[in-house]
Amino acid sequence: MSQPPIRPNRLSAITAAGGAAVNGWLAIPSVLSAEVMAHAGWDSLTVDMQNGMIDYDALGPMLAAISTTETVPVVRAPWLEPGILGKILDAGAYGVICPMIETAADVEAFVSATAYPPLGRRSFGPIRASLYGGSGYFSQANETILRFAMIETAGALANLDAILAVPGLDAVYVGPSDLSLALGRPPTFDQEDPKVLEAILEIGRKTRAAGKIAGIHNGYPPYARRMIAAGYNFVTVGTDTMFLAGGARAMLAEMREGQKTAAADEAPGRGY
Repeated sequence: MSQPPIRPNRLSAITAAGGAAVNGWLAIPSVLSAEVMAHAGWDSLTVDMQNGMIDYDALGPMLAAISTTETVPVVRAPWLEPGILGKILDAGAYGVICPMIETAADVEAFVSATAYPPLGRRSFGPIRASLYGGSGYFSQANETILRFAMIETAGALANLDAILAVPGLDAVYVGPSDLSLALGRPPTFDQEDPKVLEAILEIGRKTRAAGKIAGIHNGYPPYARRMIAAGYNFVTVGTDTMFLAGGARAMLAEMREGQKTAAADEAPGRGY
């Protein structure tokens, strides 16, 4: 007997085919900015509930806005806490990134909170998820949703092999700023410090060898392309706040330069 239909997870399809998914990042609690970003054509968009300004009341409308496109909705949870993890999934996230994972036990708790029995202990109540996913959501959610464990601490590095061996974990996601802090370096994207870069490359190698998706946050496209070449197949580029600030600065700089040129052209005695 065939299973009822469920919306496929395009991230799984992209990575299974050998491609790299390009992910955008949302920290602004705005339905409009989420929809604008989704219509830009990202493979997925992550709504950041950890370090962004977004709470649960804003999450649902933002996920609905993303759903006006083929972009896959992902959410970074504020912490490893079963209540909010379940609510994130019930709101319709097709991927969950959990921060500050340090041990295999953390991953087991993460999987348990995000999977229905018998794999986990997630409570049934997909109030919006079944609208987004379709009638087959309950029967196929466990294998459709992607679970990302963030690797960003010294503990996670030390326990990486055990973390990757936990059943039900689909992916890891490198937080380069916190990873840099853990290794005694200043927090930054696109890290070139040899110690941090070595750790990043090792995480990517081990994750892909374990047959899981390797994700990392990047500041700009050149570094993201380097990470793809190194084996990462889920790459975030920038954030909505970076794009807003960068676009505003560039536009204003062009405007100011034009004002200077016009003022010089209009100066008395010009050409004499």
